[in-house]
Amino acid sequence: MIALPKRSRPQIEAQINIVPYIDVMLVLLVIFMMTTPIIEQGIEIDLPSAEANIVDFSEQQPTIITINKEGDYFINSLDENTAKLTDGELLPLGIIAGRVRARLEIYPKMKVFVRGDREVAYGSVVSLMSFLQKNGVEKVGIVTDPT
Repeated sequence: MIALPKRSRPQIEAQINIVPYIDVMLVLLVIFMMTTPIIEQGIEIDLPSAEANIVDFSEQQPTIITINKEGDYFINSLDENTAKLTDGELLPLGIIAGRVRARLEIYPKMKVFVRGDREVAYGSVVSLMSFLQKNGVEKVGIVTDPT
């Protein structure tokens, strides 16, 4: 018989290369750092101060229409994940009135409030309240910053 030379197998290194995992982790960290401030951001509004009674919302969440200092209108919307109302989406006044009417048909005792920035023109708040009353909202409240 012929003697065959022994084959030498390369030594296997049992180490895990973690560099790709570190790269992925750093990319995710950067993404979360950039998106967190955006998620936490709401409508920036500086409410006027006034002494007023606190309204109880335990029965039902109200509809809140916000006017920022640029005169843009926002209406709160229901967050499907938490079933709570969130600061709203920027919409034209006609669509906001339609949504308020639709909500009032479902919840006739729902309260409607206007949050106006202290720097917004008084006429904008009054015209919004008048527009809402013309579109079926009997009572409109004003949100202020408690003193």
